[in-house]
Amino acid sequence: MISEKLFSALNDQVNYEYYSAHIYLAMQAYCASQDLPGFENFFKVQIEEERFHASKFFNYIVDMDGDVTIKGMDNPNNEFGSVLDVFKATLSHEKFVTERIYNLMDIATDEKEHATISFLKWFIDEQTEEEKTVSTILKRLERIGDDKAALYMLDAELSQRVFTPPTTTA
Repeated sequence: MISEKLFSALNDQVNYEYYSAHIYLAMQAYCASQDLPGFENFFKVQIEEERFHASKFFNYIVDMDGDVTIKGMDNPNNEFGSVLDVFKATLSHEKFVTERIYNLMDIATDEKEHATISFLKWFIDEQTEEEKTVSTILKRLERIGDDKAALYMLDAELSQRVFTPPTTTA
């Protein structure tokens, strides 16, 4: 049976996933203001992914007979100096999310809550993928530097990204 401590931490993660979507919405807005539709699309997809993650946590809490509590959120940063700065902030944010997921796993492991451990394994794999994706784009942006043609090529590439929800869920 899931403890109140673990339910509380899972609820915090529901809210944090929605906050992540909020952060990415601000980043999408920045990219739109810079006339970079591919980067804008990248964050549109990120928003969909974060909402999907929030929904997975939400449904898990409900499935385990817990109560979901939705809270307000802080304002995200809306000021960026460049798309490179946006991706530096994105990688930092994803690393923080990974820490949060690890903390949830630590609580579940300490409590020997095997169903939650199984559920969280999907998120650990997901965070590995998220960090790799963002890190790869960040490295490319660093190599691009001031090369506007290369920036627009990457922008065109990112415009092709789509959100495809996983067909199997944990």
